[in-house]
Amino acid sequence: MKPLMLALALAACIPVVAVAQSPQGSVALTEHQIRTRLAEQGYTKVNDLKFGDGVWHADARSGDGNRVQVRLDPVTGTVYPNEQVARMSERDVRAALAAAGYTNVHDVDYEDGIWNAEADSPTGKDVEVKIDPYTGKVIGTEKD
Repeated sequence: MKPLMLALALAACIPVVAVAQSPQGSVALTEHQIRTRLAEQGYTKVNDLKFGDGVWHADARSGDGNRVQVRLDPVTGTVYPNEQVARMSERDVRAALAAAGYTNVHDVDYEDGIWNAEADSPTGKDVEVKIDPYTGKVIGTEKD
């Protein structure tokens, strides 16, 4: 009985940490989790880690020692280095956004390893969208 009471007393002392959630209800990764994902994928000397434009941003050294800028999906932690080659065309991105319910898609460009576009969201809001260059999945949005 005493170990149970001790465990409950200790649990009451643990602070509750609020976790950000994306609009879709998915839990966003914390800064520590993002740093861990980068290390797991061979990135070192991670600097200037910040969240903006719907995705995490950082400067780091890649496995081959080159300095790179990366963006990360805030939910999955997928890393998008700025030096990768796009595997989807602009038309592919426009089609993927249309299939996801986005309309009035314009200003589509590939920059820093991910596709960017401006569009009206499925709920009718004017947004800037970040798109996975492999799958066409929306990885981040920001009010435009």
